[in-house]
Amino acid sequence: MKAVALLSGGLDSTIAIRLMLDQGIEVSAFNLTTVFCCCTPKDSSCSAARAAVSQLGIDLRVENATDEFLRIVENPKHGHGSGMNPCIDCRIMMFRRAKDYMDEIGASFAITGEVLGQRPMSQRMEAMRLIERESGLQGLIVRPLSAALLEPTIPEKEGWIDRAKLPAIQGRSRKEQISMAAVFGIHDYPCAAGGCLLTDKVFAARIRDLLEHDGRLNPADVALLKVGRHFRVSDGVKAVIGRDESENDQLEVFVREGDIVLSTSDFPGALTLLRGAAGRQELEVAGAMAARYSKARDLEIASVLCVGSSGEEEARLDVVPIPDSELVKMRIE
Repeated sequence: MKAVALLSGGLDSTIAIRLMLDQGIEVSAFNLTTVFCCCTPKDSSCSAARAAVSQLGIDLRVENATDEFLRIVENPKHGHGSGMNPCIDCRIMMFRRAKDYMDEIGASFAITGEVLGQRPMSQRMEAMRLIERESGLQGLIVRPLSAALLEPTIPEKEGWIDRAKLPAIQGRSRKEQISMAAVFGIHDYPCAAGGCLLTDKVFAARIRDLLEHDGRLNPADVALLKVGRHFRVSDGVKAVIGRDESENDQLEVFVREGDIVLSTSDFPGALTLLRGAAGRQELEVAGAMAARYSKARDLEIASVLCVGSSGEEEARLDVVPIPDSELVKMRIE
């Protein structure tokens, strides 16, 4: 029998696949990446998933689902979790994509490393049933790690796999999985708990702010949310300030038409990217921020250079470095 496995590259999905391989199932791994993945590098290829399939000796299909997933984040049918994570809608999308891949290669069922009760939103019994129905894979999703606790699937009923050889793991602890990994000789699982930025409190606040003021998400704007300190200067204007030299370099890459980059003229410090229809007042506030995050922070007056997106100097400002009490009011978190 042939199956498609949703593979994050983490510990659970890796062990789930190994359990199926040990039962003689031919497994093809399937990995979806988005701009929100914590472990996905710039080449849109999950290094953790590739490391896992290298250990398992199976093939891997990687697809980028960012555009589709952004629409889900904006308006999830089944709501957000504690952050901006639309976990149930995300799982439905993943399994629908996996089903398409199953049809393409002639696979009979899907495999996932989900553990009953491990995640509060999508790994409850009721949520699992909902995800199966809406993905069109009812009875065809095998969750090997918790199989003994769940209703028998079609592959188990048909005898394609032996249910008696599958464990009954539940909850958030990974002690059993770690023990199994040692037995299987699986040692490299860098994303053992998975990773989604939408569950991060600060990043979720930035997403909410972006939606509130822009109304729609795009990959470039979301990628910018990962860099620097973010401040809402006014309703239509936002400032992003680098935290180190590396982030200063990244901010320069994100500059687009209409943006203004501010930096202190005579002292080293952070770059400030100002985005939106900024008037004189917003420009001076951003200049005061640039001064605060520079070696000029203790001066009474600091000189700030303002450069447009074309690289041309637009203004020089003499500003008072902004006090932290004012920064807190504007910080997005």
